[in-house]
Amino acid sequence: MTREKIESKLKDVIVSALDLEDLTAADIGTDVPLFGEGLGLDSIDALELGMAVKKAFGVTFASDPAANRKIFYSVKTLADFVEQQKTGGPA
Repeated sequence: MTREKIESKLKDVIVSALDLEDLTAADIGTDVPLFGEGLGLDSIDALELGMAVKKAFGVTFASDPAANRKIFYSVKTLADFVEQQKTGGPA
């Protein structure tokens, strides 16, 4: 799967898993923060999103809150993580 397809699929997963009725995948910037002042997601959204990304891409997340905050910072950082998991690189 190309990087572009990973990012596109992640945006689709974000919109569908979190029922973001006011947004489309095209509205989500690749480098925009997903939490706080960016997309405005919260900790409950993070749990739902984590499960949806795991299901969509077959990746696993460590139980390290600091590392997961970095992974879930933006679509770009999530795509980096997915690529690393798929190629066996460092997570």
